[in-house]
Amino acid sequence: MSGPDATPTPPESPFKGKTGLARIISAAGYSWAGLFAAFRYEDAFRQEVFLALLLIPLGLYLGESGIERVLMVGAVLAVLVVELLNSAVEAAVDRISLEHHDLIKRAKDMGSAAVMIALVNVAVVWALVLLD
Repeated sequence: MSGPDATPTPPESPFKGKTGLARIISAAGYSWAGLFAAFRYEDAFRQEVFLALLLIPLGLYLGESGIERVLMVGAVLAVLVVELLNSAVEAAVDRISLEHHDLIKRAKDMGSAAVMIALVNVAVVWALVLLD
């Protein structure tokens, strides 16, 4: 830090520093832990996983081309990704405070809206592919 207006450099995370294969293995472990936590603690994620287990094979069967299949399956997988991000935001916000606050409500509502848009996207993509 030099000068009166300089801000201190935040310390490096103690979890950083792994490289190569060790980093990939650690990242995979964290990813699996996140998936298991979402499945265990998030009802919506569980419901969407069960929906995906039904829709993904159905999309692979009903799609007549590779493009149709990737659109149908990709739309379903996007719901899971958005739900994971929504759940992560909710968990972080709940860690900060369980009190009612307009900004917390806004963040949670926006996450919910993102999931809703992803679900609407599934319906639109599937309808366009199947009704073409």
